Amino acid sequence: MRFLLALVPIAVILVLMVVFRWGAARAGAAGFLSALTVAVIFFGAGAQLLAYAQVKALLLTVDVLLIIWSAFLLYRTADEAGAISTIGAALPHLTADLGMQALIIGWAFASFLQGVGGFGVPVAVIAPILIGLGFSPMAAVVVPSVGHSWAVTFGSLGSSFQALMAATGLPAELLGPPAALFLGAACLFVGPMVAHVTGSWRSLRRLLLPALIIGLCMAVTQFLVVRAGLWNIGSFTAGLVGLLVSIPLARRFRGEARDNGQLDRRALLIAISGYAVMVGITLMVQLIPPFRNFLGQFVIRVNFPEVSTSLGYVTPAGPGRAIPLFRHAGAILTYSSIAAYLIYRRAGLYRPGAAGRILSSTIRKVMSSSVGIASMVAMASIMQHAGMTDTLARGLAEGMGRLFPLVAPWIGALGAFMTGSNTNSNVLFGGLQMRTAELLGYSVAIILAAQTAGGALGSVIAPTKVVVGASTAGMEGKEGDVMRHLLLYTGLLLVVISILTITGVWLLGGSG
Repeated sequence: MRFLLALVPIAVILVLMVVFRWGAARAGAAGFLSALTVAVIFFGAGAQLLAYAQVKALLLTVDVLLIIWSAFLLYRTADEAGAISTIGAALPHLTADLGMQALIIGWAFASFLQGVGGFGVPVAVIAPILIGLGFSPMAAVVVPSVGHSWAVTFGSLGSSFQALMAATGLPAELLGPPAALFLGAACLFVGPMVAHVTGSWRSLRRLLLPALIIGLCMAVTQFLVVRAGLWNIGSFTAGLVGLLVSIPLARRFRGEARDNGQLDRRALLIAISGYAVMVGITLMVQLIPPFRNFLGQFVIRVNFPEVSTSLGYVTPAGPGRAIPLFRHAGAILTYSSIAAYLIYRRAGLYRPGAAGRILSSTIRKVMSSSVGIASMVAMASIMQHAGMTDTLARGLAEGMGRLFPLVAPWIGALGAFMTGSNTNSNVLFGGLQMRTAELLGYSVAIILAAQTAGGALGSVIAPTKVVVGASTAGMEGKEGDVMRHLLLYTGLLLVVISILTITGVWLLGGSG
């Protein structure tokens, strides 16, 4: 009975979003109220415990939203200048072969866009480009949807990964490498899948070698970047390397000559410069100790006392999420946005009123998702402090036992499917997966890698993303067909992650 009661807030969100098609903001608020009610009535949560839980939730929310807001601000800064469309228009010049175009534009470029934008940007930008190049509307949606899936966790300049760290309290040094390893393995399968979408098995056999080369380069790059502590540019850097590696490969698969117009190299360099400055600023902050220490002087940190429920569940005393305000990933992205704006403005790429349009569109785009994230973080914090998360973890541990590593990625995928976001999935289930792994004696890092990898892959079949993708390709009313195509590829990728999870747990001897 206690397990079912603890499950109520998650079930409320699932039913409201999947069955009644509520947005994340409304469903998150309902989940929060249900968690509050259950915590007070059935788990003995008092006013002091709830107050501290919400202050912690506020810190976690700020930590995550700083990245989300600033990541989309940087994307809009570049998009308003036409930089995104300039980069997209330059890519077909590399080859006229549709299969190679799918790999370059629908996979490498989609991963790059996920690295810097997220929020459905890869599909919204790429689907119209692919249709213009002769792809069917279905392929134009499925290719970038599958193509960017592996890059979601370290995409949006690390917002999903930041959420995982915030929800679990664990450092990037522990969580990053296994997550990058799992997603890199998925990347190796994504390329052949993109080729298969384009031209079935014949195209897959013909393009298997370039797909494996590009995939291996992107997977290794993301792993090395994440391991170096630069996780917020993991997907961005991997996508950029994928594009660079594609250039010599495209010469071998040029296809029939096609008039793509004249390539403006100067415009392309200016377009890329906005992101080059982001890389430069990130490296300065992360790798130059005096600069890093100077920006890290001002830290928001709150110490919390021990609290307990009337039923005896104790949350130990300790600090909440520390936020180095001027060295935070969100601050770095804000500096990058300002620098990119000045570059594009100096190049004369903005029309009058550009700054106002950038800010207003950023606010409109992130407001709804921000409300949803805030309410879900608040809900997760209540559940954790009231002992509801622990109750769910114990129930899963007893019910699943040795099979838990196999289902861990599917739990992450379920969270992303029902909330439309890997970020939300990590907030909802990160603590639950961590606690279950601890109870079963499994490696927490491996189980959480499965959580966020599953959430990343599962996010592409979320109804909200499918609707956006279908609308950009003129497929309104055919969202069900799109989802059926995506389910096949996503399901296969999740099976790969399940196998990696059980293998990782077995290799580590069930410890860690």
